Amino acid sequence: MKRAVIRASLLVASSIYSISVQAQADNNGANRDGDIIVTAQKRSERLQDVPLSITAVTGDQLGKQGISSAADLEKIAPGFTYRQSQNGTPVFAIRGIGFYSEQVANAPTVTIYTDQIPLPYARMAEGAALDVERVEVLKGPQGTLFGQNSTGGAINYVAAKPTDHFTGGFSLTYGRFNQFDAEGYVSGPIAEGLTFRLAARHESRDDWQKSSTRDDKSGQHNFTVGRLLVDWEPSDRLHVELNINGWRDRSDTQQSQARGYLPVSETPPATPQTIATNAALTAYPYITSNDNRLADWDPGRDYRRDDEFYQVAANIRYDVSDEIRLISISSYSHLKSFAPIDVDGTDHHALFLTQDGLIKTFTQELRLEGDMGRFKWVFGGNYEHHTANELQRTDLRGSNSQLVFGPGVAVQFDGLDLYNDQKINAKAVFGNVDFKLTDQLSVQGGIRYAKEDRDFKGCLADNGTPTGFGAVLGLPLTAPNRCVTFLPSGAPGQVVTSLNQDNVSWRVSLNYKPSSDALLYANVTKGYKSGGFGTLPAVSYQQLQPVTQESVLAYEAGFKFSLFDRVLDLSGAAFYDDYRDKQTQGSVIVPPFGNLPYLVNVPKSRIYGFELDATLRPVTGLRITAGGTYLNTRVKSPAPVASPFGEPVDAGGERLPNAPKWQIQGDAEYDFAINKDLSAFLGGSISFRTSSDAALGARTGPAGSEDWFKIDGYTLLDLRAGLEFGNGYRVQIWGKNVTNKGYWNNVVHIYDTYARITGQPATYGVTVSAKF
Repeated sequence: MKRAVIRASLLVASSIYSISVQAQADNNGANRDGDIIVTAQKRSERLQDVPLSITAVTGDQLGKQGISSAADLEKIAPGFTYRQSQNGTPVFAIRGIGFYSEQVANAPTVTIYTDQIPLPYARMAEGAALDVERVEVLKGPQGTLFGQNSTGGAINYVAAKPTDHFTGGFSLTYGRFNQFDAEGYVSGPIAEGLTFRLAARHESRDDWQKSSTRDDKSGQHNFTVGRLLVDWEPSDRLHVELNINGWRDRSDTQQSQARGYLPVSETPPATPQTIATNAALTAYPYITSNDNRLADWDPGRDYRRDDEFYQVAANIRYDVSDEIRLISISSYSHLKSFAPIDVDGTDHHALFLTQDGLIKTFTQELRLEGDMGRFKWVFGGNYEHHTANELQRTDLRGSNSQLVFGPGVAVQFDGLDLYNDQKINAKAVFGNVDFKLTDQLSVQGGIRYAKEDRDFKGCLADNGTPTGFGAVLGLPLTAPNRCVTFLPSGAPGQVVTSLNQDNVSWRVSLNYKPSSDALLYANVTKGYKSGGFGTLPAVSYQQLQPVTQESVLAYEAGFKFSLFDRVLDLSGAAFYDDYRDKQTQGSVIVPPFGNLPYLVNVPKSRIYGFELDATLRPVTGLRITAGGTYLNTRVKSPAPVASPFGEPVDAGGERLPNAPKWQIQGDAEYDFAINKDLSAFLGGSISFRTSSDAALGARTGPAGSEDWFKIDGYTLLDLRAGLEFGNGYRVQIWGKNVTNKGYWNNVVHIYDTYARITGQPATYGVTVSAKF
């Protein structure tokens, strides 16, 4: 009985721990001792020695668990959350710090890198998980080494590198909804000192969403990504890495699940078109079940995206001496996006939007780093130039597509365009030092000065048709872009303005290592995210004001232990964040268009919580990881925002959006030999999160609306089993969300309805892979 109680206690204790290190039998991404080697501080170190809260997972384990995108990291990285905007832009957050926006061209608070090469905008990261050695999720502000737009953290994908001998591999997957994925790579030498690695993946799937009102389907997936790495070592001291990568997405935009009628304009319908739309949306049979597959959209339209991305980057390292290295990282990235979106989520044409985006970025980092025993240091600078152009074309029939001038006097218009063009120049200098005071005690310090100049051009514009906004009012359509936003002069035209800001990020850390398998640390970090301009139908130039930069002052204390000869790895951290001027998507009343999405700053917030994580290897072949994060967030008063219902409210006392109080993840896998040439494995993972709100002010609406903008908590269960053959082949069967849990990761109110963005239903399939 006593042993049973002890076993049960261990299982309960392990359930509050998070996935931190997942050592693999083939040591992919690990050293000879099974330690994960990370580059979280832009140098190679054992994960156990880095005084930061990090989740690091090898590429082999990512493949087994079917983690193929940054959105999937929510299943393995405690404190990390993902939600999708209605326009398809992914929104990442760590420990409650995230930036929600429907725009293509807004930088996130969680930056993503491949081999330290930045992907500055979230949409650029879709192909980052191809053929990786490992992924590192760094939690807390990372501004001193990874730049100012890292107030939440950073994700660094480490690509599998070229080899000095010929090797290759492939993976084929077939699953539900006629899913067919094919991936492969080949690697080897080209000439003396010159090697390459070429990898590619294609993903396809038939429609998975069903119309709630008719026999119709949507949701095809069509995505292709590739990467070429070339390594050149012309001498012992010079190493050049060339990275050429790109992807194309021709998938359908995900359809939203309309749950109710919530017009953005309170003006009674006064034209035949708005009267008809009001009647149709009032009588529409809104979805009431939690079936992930149900949604609705206008019939007869093409909803395929046309998104393309490519990047060319070079990492050049020159060893000045055995202790000093000069490193240059240059990159050019190019993203073109086109997304057709049914905004209202019904079969009635209330608002249909197409979003065009074009982003070009050039980044250059130059740093000098040294390792002189007790003293390690790095000093350098960054330069970035971005051009970001976005055009939203709207075809509307809803509540705000009319102008009422008096009883019986109303004008109907059916379209307008929104322009948002920005040019960004950013410069920074930084330094970081690590000094060992004794063999056990060390201190670290880092600082970065950053300056950003952002130029903006944009406006509300007529769509060029006889029934467009400007045409029906008889406004003069000024060049460029037929702008009708009123300027200070009183004439309509294009708004031209700028936002210039600078800041100093810094970090101080005290670290104590009583042994090689133990670490205690305490950090204080200040980080910033740059400001920017939103996209909305601004009748006046005064409505196109930017959000200013936000900042986080973060305190963290943590530990990392390896116990019982690596049978048990434990780590944990407690943290407190003083969050100032948080950027988020709120609402604003824009006459005559009503209640519309708008970027706002929330003056003061605070976050505190803790994380605990463990990896247990009780017997040969069995690995159990489990973990959790507790998060307590509050907005401090005064915090004036407009709620999703259009009411001015003080959000003081509310939780931050999409910041669940508890997240728990766990995974278990048992590998065992059948004979000398055949082994098998059984595994499963579980992820749980409590409820959260989708927006500030979401609980201030009319009676009965308390849960309209609530994201319910949910638990997802994935299972897998497979055989591994001695010749390098693997056959695996798998299931995701095997309980077919109905859940959603966002609730949106862009137009006359409020709607959910649902998660995936149960999927299952088989994967065959090989390495040779």
